[in-house]
Amino acid sequence: MEVIRAENLSKLYYLGGLRHNSLRDTIASIFKKHKLDLHKQELWALRDVSFSVRDGETLGIIGNNGAGKSTLLKILSRITKPTSGRAEICGRVGSLLEIGTGFHSELSGRENIFLSGAILGMKRKEIEKKFDEIVAFAELERFIDVPVKHYSSGMYMRLAFSVAAHLEPEILIVDEVLAVGDMAFQKKCLNKMQDTNQSGRTVLFVSHDMLAITRICNRAILLSEGKIVKEGNATDVVSEYIASSSKISHEKIYDDLKSAPSSEYVRLRRVRIVNENRETCGSFDIRHPIGIEVTYEVLQDGHILLPNFQVYNQNRVHLFTIQDVSAEWRRKEKTKGEYVSTAWIPGNLMAEGSFLVNVAFVTYLPRQILHFNALEVVGFNVFDPMTGDTARGDYTGHMEGVVRPLVNWETHRKSISVKA
Repeated sequence: MEVIRAENLSKLYYLGGLRHNSLRDTIASIFKKHKLDLHKQELWALRDVSFSVRDGETLGIIGNNGAGKSTLLKILSRITKPTSGRAEICGRVGSLLEIGTGFHSELSGRENIFLSGAILGMKRKEIEKKFDEIVAFAELERFIDVPVKHYSSGMYMRLAFSVAAHLEPEILIVDEVLAVGDMAFQKKCLNKMQDTNQSGRTVLFVSHDMLAITRICNRAILLSEGKIVKEGNATDVVSEYIASSSKISHEKIYDDLKSAPSSEYVRLRRVRIVNENRETCGSFDIRHPIGIEVTYEVLQDGHILLPNFQVYNQNRVHLFTIQDVSAEWRRKEKTKGEYVSTAWIPGNLMAEGSFLVNVAFVTYLPRQILHFNALEVVGFNVFDPMTGDTARGDYTGHMEGVVRPLVNWETHRKSISVKA
């Protein structure tokens, strides 16, 4: 059953400013005592956005700053009205959007809990039943009778999230506000949202934390300039977002032979990053292999020519170099013609992040020759889907290190001999 349906939602804002036609016009208007023209610029925060959310689904909403994410949530939360289109919501909504909204600043934490419950249509006994759990989750036992205007932003956020999550709305809407909390509390919030979803309630979650999106969301939509540019499985949408927001190209084709990296023996024609199906791809699940494929021309017969890739992370730290050391070509001369070579980086080796690839060709026998080394030709991104079956296990925080191999472990209990 659909609990949210958005149809052609659009939101227009006007940005005011003074329009000056020319210096002469401005001076003339002063002497004529005319007011300067007020020029309003149009900004479409959302444009014809349509989607639906089914009961019990967790939908992630991602995109760059200014993409329209928060505007969309405000419309769904009935905080603002759309310029056109409509949104139908079936069920009680709990929203956690901007810090500073939702609570009355003069009231205490205790009073705001009961006020929030009343707004949601809950009876006092229902709220009292949840009260201790809300306060304990927020870790604010000592401050619950203090007016919330004296709370820090972190305290405010902890209480706001706890109220929104525990008063059992059918639909929970959460914005990037979780970034205010410390890492331990963020993890607790993510676990709570996961529990909320598993209990059959619907969650809409906006975040710049792609690990969190892939961990708790079934589906995601990617917004750009107020429009949906991709919708589907959360992992696929996150992959698209990472690739599109990165300036790294995952394919380079050298159409101009004169500008292609080359020597008198070999010339580069194409480099691309590929997945297991040999499809060009820029973003990878940490568990899956990554292929670096190079197409090149051998220009003269009788030389041993080996492709060589140097892999760097986004901080330009040289991680490793890989080259063709296979028995087939390591010491074998190549004849003139076009070749394709692919090196496979195994799954569960790279950590999350962005990576760059230099492409070189070398000869080691009978003498060492570096034919060329093209810098930062292509790149790729790696993300962890937070499924628990990678090297991070159930840990959701930041993990140091540029590689993250999944290794086999053996553990046994030593037998203890007991003397009579």
